[in-house]
Amino acid sequence: MTDDQNETSFDESEEIAYLRATPVETVLGNHFFVLLQLAALQLSATPANLTGAQLVIDTIAAMLQAGGSRLGEHVDLYKNALAEVQQLYVRAASAPAPTAAPAPEPEPEPEKE
Repeated sequence: MTDDQNETSFDESEEIAYLRATPVETVLGNHFFVLLQLAALQLSATPANLTGAQLVIDTIAAMLQAGGSRLGEHVDLYKNALAEVQQLYVRAASAPAPTAAPAPEPEPEPEKE
C-alpha cells in the first residue's frame, strides 16, 4: 500500500467507536454544518446551483423540524445558520443572470495613404 492509500484508509472500527461514544445531538450538529457548507458552496458557484442549494436547504429544514428541541442546546444556532443560508439563497435567486462579456471592439485599421 502506498503512503497516500494509508492516509486515506478508513478504519471502520474507529468510526463505530466514535459514533458509539459521541452523543447523537453532536453527530447531527456536525452534519448540519457540513450540509450548510454544502449549500453555501452551491450558492457560491458561478452560476449558482440554486436547485442543489434548495435541496440541501430543504433537507436541513426538515431535519430541524423533525428533531426540534431534541437536537440539544445548539438548536437555535442551527436555525440561525439555516436562516443565513436561506438569505444567501434569496439573494442568489434574485441576482440578475450573468451575461456574456461583450466582445471587444475591433481596432480600427490604419488609414492607407
